[in-house]
Amino acid sequence: MTNTDSRQAPEEPYAPAGRREPTGWVGMVVFAGVMLLMLGSFQAIEGLVALLRDEFYLTTSSGLVVPVDFDTYGWTHIVIGLIAVGTGLGILAGQTWARVVGIIVAVLSALANLAFLPAYPVWCSIVIALDVLVIYALTAHGREVKY
Repeated sequence: MTNTDSRQAPEEPYAPAGRREPTGWVGMVVFAGVMLLMLGSFQAIEGLVALLRDEFYLTTSSGLVVPVDFDTYGWTHIVIGLIAVGTGLGILAGQTWARVVGIIVAVLSALANLAFLPAYPVWCSIVIALDVLVIYALTAHGREVKY
């Protein structure tokens, strides 16, 4: 007995094997990329201030967690900032290497700001909190932006 019904089920749209559609969490990864761009810029500015105006900060270099002069902190923040900006661009472009480097940069940024905490406590606390959000976004939802 043959079925003569001319109706057919609609075809499924073609999707390459192994490729998933992005979910709503893609916004969190874009947030991480933008935060790295912004935090990198802020880090570089903070480094320039440490190089050019030592008296701007609330403590002397001997009052810091790691007692070095502000020039060392300045260069550390400038380097971390430039790497963070490049990594943020890579994350927005969906590069896997940028996710890994972004996590490393966020950890280094948090550690550098922890060491710089006595000099500028409120700002360093804000940067550390944003670094934690970036680490979470990249570790939990980093695959969402991969093209």
